[in-house]
Amino acid sequence: MLLGPSLLVSAILFTIGVVGVMLRRNAIVLFMCIELMLNAVNLTFVALSQVLGLGGQVMVFFVMTVAAAEAAVGLAIILAIFRHTRSVDLKNINLLQG
Repeated sequence: MLLGPSLLVSAILFTIGVVGVMLRRNAIVLFMCIELMLNAVNLTFVALSQVLGLGGQVMVFFVMTVAAAEAAVGLAIILAIFRHTRSVDLKNINLLQG
């Protein structure tokens, strides 16, 4: 049971997601990076469930449920903002000001 390669891939995916959240200002790219981070956590749970038991695989279902709800609500919000401002750039969104 080699955990090293799967945990390394998970860490790389999570790092790419964090860098994308920090550097990008497009709302759709931001949600893609958040999904990438959630999938990296899922990979870690599955890899560690080989050693620690089935608890990690059960947690994957909860994370997938949260990710699906986040994607549905987030994309609905992005669509509403796009209809209002004609942009998904996060720098230009000031809906609370006037």
